[in-house]
Amino acid sequence: MSDSENNLMRLRARLQQRGVKLWESPYYVENVGTSDAAVEGLAQELSREMHISAASCKNSLLELQQHALRKLSARREFNETGLATFHVRCVDSHGGTVRLLQVKCKLAEPGAMLQAKIAHELRLSEADHVKCISAGRMVAPQATLQDQGLKNNQQLLVIVGQADAQGEALYERIRQIMRDVELVIDSDHHFVDLEDQDGNAMFLPPHENRALLLGMALCEKARSAMRREQYDEALLLFLEADEKFNNCDSKFLECVDNYALLNLDIVWCYLCLKNITQLPDAQRRLDVCERILQRSYGPNFSRLYALKGSSCPERAIIVRLQLLQGIILFHSNRHDEARSRLQTVATALGELKVNTEQLAVLMEMGFDASAARLALRSSNGNVERAVQFIQQRRLSVQQARLNSDSERELSRRLAQMQVGNDDRDWVHPRSVCRLMELGYERSLVVEALRRTGNDITKSLELLQSHSEELRRNLPATQTADEQMLFTLRELGFKLSAARAALETTRNNLDNAIDFLLKSFATEQELNSVIEHMTSLTEQGAATDESASASASTSTSFARLTALTPSKLALVKSVLSKAQTEIESYSAYKRFNEDIPDIDQDYLDLPLEQEEQILNEYRQLLEH
Repeated sequence: MSDSENNLMRLRARLQQRGVKLWESPYYVENVGTSDAAVEGLAQELSREMHISAASCKNSLLELQQHALRKLSARREFNETGLATFHVRCVDSHGGTVRLLQVKCKLAEPGAMLQAKIAHELRLSEADHVKCISAGRMVAPQATLQDQGLKNNQQLLVIVGQADAQGEALYERIRQIMRDVELVIDSDHHFVDLEDQDGNAMFLPPHENRALLLGMALCEKARSAMRREQYDEALLLFLEADEKFNNCDSKFLECVDNYALLNLDIVWCYLCLKNITQLPDAQRRLDVCERILQRSYGPNFSRLYALKGSSCPERAIIVRLQLLQGIILFHSNRHDEARSRLQTVATALGELKVNTEQLAVLMEMGFDASAARLALRSSNGNVERAVQFIQQRRLSVQQARLNSDSERELSRRLAQMQVGNDDRDWVHPRSVCRLMELGYERSLVVEALRRTGNDITKSLELLQSHSEELRRNLPATQTADEQMLFTLRELGFKLSAARAALETTRNNLDNAIDFLLKSFATEQELNSVIEHMTSLTEQGAATDESASASASTSTSFARLTALTPSKLALVKSVLSKAQTEIESYSAYKRFNEDIPDIDQDYLDLPLEQEEQILNEYRQLLEH
């Protein structure tokens, strides 16, 4: 923060304390203008009081006065015409203010109108490249500004991206990431699954599971952008993730650290983008973060320190939280509280600093810098114990994942069996496994759990006392429709797989095709389907005779009859679906290319940047 920005904040707070209104007499007279003598006198007084040079103090007062007068003018215009004024601050990836704009728009207009006006001012070719951030939320293009809580004279933040490409490269990258993440999460190839910090599988109802996976995946990509110091991209991705997380049950969010870290990361991006206009949202998010972390780690994080010691990796997250809290206190002009909080941070940074020689020793052994740093903090700087920590951590995570394999497989089978995507029909795989271990049939267990909303005790009572009634109400098992089976064989699917698909989907041909395409374990198998369907499409464009001749030479698929128009349409549908499936593999490769292979990378904060920012704010406090 520059000295002028600091002076503005301090003077604004002092004027508010004293009830001074620079837009009123004696400092400003309507139809006359600024009273230079009155402002000069006030500047001299505040200069001595706040240890600011008289010239700087006067310039800052005049700037505050002009800002107040512009707000008054905008208020009058809004009352007379309904046009709201928005003060737009455009920043680049390193937080520099590229442009300050005033944009006018009626609150009854949709967000797209505001985007279009800002895009025009910035000379962007596409309005949807404009991402407006208001009070910690991105302005949605469809809803009206009023419905989204925007008000006259509001401050907005806009990310403008790379200057040489007018921001277009950034927004196209964000769009591609969003598409990739959705393809990866929605794929039935289970590229990603939920698990806790120890590697144990986690299971949630379908809608919540999808929302949480989308949010977590976007957070991973955002943290990759943060590591590259591309804070504009990171903030946009974090805010997209925030929207996904908000589709989860609020009680669940309050119990997982992921949501706490998301809020912390958003405020960190605000800081790195030098965006103090979002202070109210920053305070709200830090409160959410602290509440969740204290629920996990105990009051004042006492439970964490008792179990793992004061130099544990988790404390790095707490240090970042306390540093941001200290900065918020500073900008709120609560300097004594800020000084105390920053002193706490300084002490913690000293205790968490990793010895560079010890880090180099572990890296020479072949360990990743991130894993080595986490291990040294977990072992209080002891190299031998750090090596043991890394090895034990790897073994425990591997064992937890191995133990969860049967539950994961059952979860996938249940998802395939489920008709529709209604969370009310969802059953918890771990509950199914527990009841099946008691000797009950899977179909009866699933039905009991559906009826009781996954209550194991009530389900056990049903199984013990009403098993026959449960059995009578099970859906009748359907055999595969022979005509549909023949069609799937013509398309080249194996007989056993086609039969299983039709029985699982109750003879719904479209769903059976989806089932079969999603059951392929490798990209190569899907490519063979695409090649075959492409061949069939080409046959459909030829004569019946040439199509039959081509089919007679096929050795890897069943013999084909001439393609009718309906069969050709079906082949094209299968080809389209297969191409979508193969695209999910490509999306996963793009998604995974910059994600570190460290399961606790979110805890790995070198803390060098935190130390630099701490020193900057302590100097500001000294002045």
